[in-house]
Amino acid sequence: MTLVIFYKLLAIFLTVGLGYLAARLRWFGEATAAEARLLGNLAMNVFVAALLFRTAARIDFSRLPWPVLMAYFLPALVMVLVVSAWHRRSGMGAGTAPPPMQGAAAIPATRSVAATYGNAVQLGIPMAAALFGEPGLAIHITMVGLHGVMLLTLPTALAELALARAHAQQHGAVPLPRVLLATVRNTMLHPVVLPIVAGLLWNLTGFGLHPVLDEALMLLGSAVVPVCLVLIGITLKAHGLGVRWQTVLPVCLLKLVVMPALILVVAHWGFGLAGVPLAVVVMMAALPVGSNALIFAQRYQVLEAEATASIVISTLAFVVTASGWLAVLAWVAA
Repeated sequence: MTLVIFYKLLAIFLTVGLGYLAARLRWFGEATAAEARLLGNLAMNVFVAALLFRTAARIDFSRLPWPVLMAYFLPALVMVLVVSAWHRRSGMGAGTAPPPMQGAAAIPATRSVAATYGNAVQLGIPMAAALFGEPGLAIHITMVGLHGVMLLTLPTALAELALARAHAQQHGAVPLPRVLLATVRNTMLHPVVLPIVAGLLWNLTGFGLHPVLDEALMLLGSAVVPVCLVLIGITLKAHGLGVRWQTVLPVCLLKLVVMPALILVVAHWGFGLAGVPLAVVVMMAALPVGSNALIFAQRYQVLEAEATASIVISTLAFVVTASGWLAVLAWVAA
C-alpha cells in the first residue's frame, strides 16, 4: 500500500464524511431515503448517462488490447451470472429485510453489481499510476472505458428480465414473447443501457463528437465521482450501517477475494498474461465495491443500505486486501 493510494482512500472517506455531515445539517432537507434516491436518480440519468455515452462514442475498437480485456471481462461477466443465479435460487439472500414489492425481483442482479463492479476511477486510476507507472495506467484506463459498458449492461438486462417475470406471475399467465418484449424494451430504455447503445451507434457513424458536445459531456461525466461519494454519505445518514453483517460480508468477500482470484487464474493460466498486464487486471478486480452499486440499488429501490455498507466496509478492508494481492502477484512472478 503506497502513500499515494492511502491518501486517495483518505480523500474518499473525507468526501463521504462531508456528504454525511451535510445530511446531518439538513442541507438536503430531512435527508431521508427519498432524498438520497432523488440524488441517485440525478446521478444515473444525467451524469452517469453522459459519461457512458461519451465513453461508448469514443472507443477505438481497432486499438483495444483484446486478450487483456477478455481475460478480465469474460470471467467478470460469468461471475455476474453466477452471483445472480445463486441469489435467485437461494431466495435472494437470507436475513434480508423485505424490500418494496416492485423491486424485489431485482435483488439478485443488484447483488451481482456489488460483487463485481469496482471503484475503478477515484481509487483505481491513482493505484494503477502509483504501482505500475504509465504502461500500467494505459491498460487500466482502457479497461475503465469498458467497465461500465460491460458490467452494468448485463445486470440491467437480468434485473429487467426478473421484473418482467415477476409482473407476469402477479398478473396471471403471460405469453413468453410478451415477457421477452417487455424485458428488451425496458432494458433498452434503461438510463444505463440507452446511452451506451446510442454512443456505440454514434461511434459507428465515424462522425466523432463535436468539441462543444464533447466538452459538455466531459463536464457532466466529471460530476459522477464527487456526486456519488456525497450520495454515499447521505445514504449513510438515511440508513446507517445497521444492516446485518451476514449480508454484507459475503458481498465484500466476493469482491475483494473471489473476483481477483478468479481473474488471476483465468488471466494467467488461461490467457497467459504475466508482468504488468496481469498485475493491472488482478488489482482492478481487487478494488472495493464501486459507488455505482448504490446507484443501481436506488434505481430498483432495493438493498440501498446494504450497498452503502458494502462500499464503506470493502473500502476499509481494501487497505489490507490490496497488500495481500500484491504479495500474491509477487509470488506468481517469482
